[in-house]
Amino acid sequence: MKLLATLVAATALATPAGYVQGQQRDDGGFGDGPITAWATLGLVAAGKDTGDAADYLARQEPTSATDAALFALARSAAGDRADDLLPRLRAHRPGKLVNATIWTILALRQAGEPVPPALVKSLRRAQRPNGGWPWLAGSAADANDTAAAIQALRAAGVKGKPIDRGVAFLRRHQNADGGFELTFGRGSDTQSTAWAIQALLAADRRPGAAAYRYRARMRRPDGSYRYSARYVTTPLWVTAQVLPALARKSFPLRR
Repeated sequence: MKLLATLVAATALATPAGYVQGQQRDDGGFGDGPITAWATLGLVAAGKDTGDAADYLARQEPTSATDAALFALARSAAGDRADDLLPRLRAHRPGKLVNATIWTILALRQAGEPVPPALVKSLRRAQRPNGGWPWLAGSAADANDTAAAIQALRAAGVKGKPIDRGVAFLRRHQNADGGFELTFGRGSDTQSTAWAIQALLAADRRPGAAAYRYRARMRRPDGSYRYSARYVTTPLWVTAQVLPALARKSFPLRR
């Protein structure tokens, strides 16, 4: 019986969600605040227990607007409304950091809050002529920020041309191996592929079998994911960000 229990436990750990759960520390965190937020979002998407992750995040003091939104998003997804952070999110004023606006929109929607029109207008204005979105206003667009922006705009009820142009930008970043790359010429990676899958689902588009096959090839025997065919790096972060796409869910997550 003991051997059977050990085998069952090992099998559970070998799943992506099991791998992430196995990295949780006694204090409820999975590392620093952002990594804990990503792990929390991944586990919620997978329908798995997040332990004391929300309590850990509630004890953290986010120093940036992006971290405040990310922590609030993760806490709300895990069932903790993050009322201490919501006034800061409601008062957010768009600046050059497009990434902060994206995550503020997603965090507000995760909490069931309306999105201030100024945030939506700012995000739409930040779209580059090639259809993508950058991390910083006026800089080059990349696939991951574009994928996040598509999810944020769809969460705010935006349809039509901005979404179509963003999707076209993403499609141009898919390689022959089925994976998506962050920027042209960089090569496919698992996180960019997961982000693209989430965005395409949010836009009611089919990611396609090739993207799913690429992601499947990156899975390791312990349940974690490689960053790419060439590199194994930050497996907890990579695997946590794969979990929502694995569950075929986009942000904000619906409980």
